Amino acid sequence: MDKSETLGPEAQLRDWRKAERKRLIEQRMTLRAEERAALTERIADRLEELIGDPAGLVISAYWPFRGEPDLKPLLARLRERGAVTALPVVVQKAHPLEFRAWQSGDKLDRGVWNIPIPAEGRVVIPDVAIAPVVGFDRQCYRLGYGGGFFDRTMASLGGKPRLYGVGYADQEIATIHPQAYDVPMLAVCTERETVMPV
Repeated sequence: MDKSETLGPEAQLRDWRKAERKRLIEQRMTLRAEERAALTERIADRLEELIGDPAGLVISAYWPFRGEPDLKPLLARLRERGAVTALPVVVQKAHPLEFRAWQSGDKLDRGVWNIPIPAEGRVVIPDVAIAPVVGFDRQCYRLGYGGGFFDRTMASLGGKPRLYGVGYADQEIATIHPQAYDVPMLAVCTERETVMPV
């Protein structure tokens, strides 16, 4: 009898997700910088189309980490068109994220995993929240890093932000085996297509 047969369903799912994260991140890290930049441009174009007129909207993205699409240039364009841009901040383990206003040139501190975070930006609530995916499925469920921050935050905001995921097409998997706490996105933008739940 192998180990997976002795584990309960929750432990099996946890182990499966951990293995999928490792595989998908390793795959993403093989992209060359110039290839990643070209794919990101196409992803950003799809996002801009989904967002529409950004004037007056608070739009949160993220600081890229471990080969994720770099949306900082998109945030700059959206800000030029009237958006307030923001980045998420881990305030405390097992708590919702906080969103702080940020634009290029603002002072940054080092946060969890040494990811830059706004040092002084005011706390805002996003109208649009863009999150990177480690993996995703056709129902727009997101496989993240496993800390639960994103789902916890979206639950605490009562469904206010429009939620969009971003990732590369090769990060699609058949299912993430969503649980009751998993929050689906309205769409996931890849370089090939905008995926929306059927």
